[in-house]
Amino acid sequence: MRSGATTHKKLNLPTKDCASCHRPFAWRKKWARDWEQVRYCSDRCRAAGAKTDPNAADR
Repeated sequence: MRSGATTHKKLNLPTKDCASCHRPFAWRKKWARDWEQVRYCSDRCRAAGAKTDPNAADR
């Protein structure tokens, strides 16, 4: 590690459980503006969740 570089602590990031696979996932910078609406950990889970949850499009 370079001197003077700050380390990123993943432990300090907020987490949620995926609505499809029920695994925990951590906050990502690309979700910063809409973290409250994020329900799935990946595109694959989002596609699977939309197929099994008929109300997913309404949320």
